[in-house]
Amino acid sequence: MRNETVVKNYAETLFQLASSQDRLEEYRQGIQLVVNLLETVANFRHFLETPRISGVDKKATVSAVFEDKLPLGLVNFLKVTIDKRRQGLLESIAEEFSRLVDSDMGLLHFEVTLARESDDGFTEKLKDRLSSIFDCKPILHFKVHPEILGGIILRVGDRVFDGSLGSRLDKMRRILGTKKVHTLV
Repeated sequence: MRNETVVKNYAETLFQLASSQDRLEEYRQGIQLVVNLLETVANFRHFLETPRISGVDKKATVSAVFEDKLPLGLVNFLKVTIDKRRQGLLESIAEEFSRLVDSDMGLLHFEVTLARESDDGFTEKLKDRLSSIFDCKPILHFKVHPEILGGIILRVGDRVFDGSLGSRLDKMRRILGTKKVHTLV
């Protein structure tokens, strides 16, 4: 739980830095480049995360490698994560930073769970409806789970709207389970 708070604090700090320079997208692309390197080059991840290599050497290498490729503020941010031993959280920080940038641009990500694949007509109607309700430009991420039987489960941030047929049937089962049923026979 503590790491979530740390990640949010670092992402908000990076967002404020990038925003003050009016370079949000450049910073997003830059930190994504670093995350891609961490994910694809095992030696780079090992280099940044191993405690045997001094922070001074890590920062010097980060400067040498990224100085001409990334904004100076982002390079300095990476050095701070090394100083504070938070470089292991860079992927989470980048993800949260990207969410903040999207939010600033009026974009909102929705996780949509359906029982079967969505067709284009439904997708467009859903986008229009969500746009009017949440006053945003929705970005939909679909999941298919046949076990929900029908309907839709919508997740935005930490809020879940469950309109699935499975949950409705469970609710009805609980209600009927508490009622006494009288029979005529």
